[in-house]
Amino acid sequence: MQAEKISHHGIIKAVTPETISVAIIAQSACEACHSKGLCSVAGEKEKIIEVKNTATNEHKPGEAVFVTMSPKMGVKAVLWGYFVPFFIMLATLIIAVKATDNEGFSGLLAIAVLLPYYVILYLLRRKLQTVFEFKIETI
Repeated sequence: MQAEKISHHGIIKAVTPETISVAIIAQSACEACHSKGLCSVAGEKEKIIEVKNTATNEHKPGEAVFVTMSPKMGVKAVLWGYFVPFFIMLATLIIAVKATDNEGFSGLLAIAVLLPYYVILYLLRRKLQTVFEFKIETI
């Protein structure tokens, strides 16, 4: 059974007529582990999510909210952030090894090909913000 929405607890940091900036705490997968105090892998990081400000929202900085998105958007994000670059890297590695017979060069080329991919994603960030739409729900 698929969840209705993906939700994260956050605190509003700033409100403008166009956007609402919400800070969420991204926790590592082992955050619930009882040994997290002894482990250097565990940790949390604050991330700022920008949500489109609609005329009906009356939010203020410091307000606790939930930032939500549909599960389909989460799948798209994982696809564009992890799977597509993996397959680009794998295809580049296979083609380069076949073409050059130099595994070291092919490995470096496979890693280097990700730079233009992520630059293109960065340049398309405004368009992607319209695709990946977040919503705010009050607690």
